[in-house]
Amino acid sequence: MRSTVIPAQVTTVEDTIAGNLTLTQIVLLILPVLLSTAIYAVLPQKMVLTNYKIPLIIVVSVIFIGLSLRIKGRIVLSWLSILAVYFFRPHIFVFNKNTSFAREIVTFTPQKKVELAKAKPLKIKAEEVQDTVFDYESLLRNQNLNIRFTRKGLLVVKNI
Repeated sequence: MRSTVIPAQVTTVEDTIAGNLTLTQIVLLILPVLLSTAIYAVLPQKMVLTNYKIPLIIVVSVIFIGLSLRIKGRIVLSWLSILAVYFFRPHIFVFNKNTSFAREIVTFTPQKKVELAKAKPLKIKAEEVQDTVFDYESLLRNQNLNIRFTRKGLLVVKNI
């Protein structure tokens, strides 16, 4: 009795029709034949093989054969479609989450700077140095403080 492994996600498995070729690859390999026939039959001097039709047919064939190749398990056409969707996506967004709608806006007024006469440098003795550990939970308990997280760090402003 022959047993086969069934993949967990069936949509990731591509069906091969002839050898290792999938349906899209076969269609990509048949299209140059159809387009070459159209070039041969429609372009001027119909139904005659001329010097300008041969390079055109070769270029069309090389392009479609290149599109049907696989790179890292995907067809080149699918890679190009992914890149096209990425480059043609909208780059301008109508909605901005940084609007001031329905937000409490706190305006700050700068205070005047008071110039002091030459300040004397403080001499601190080694015994007077205190521990620099700060209790952040006291900020959360105090309702008179407005706390904001900015790119530069924590901004604490006293509510007036």
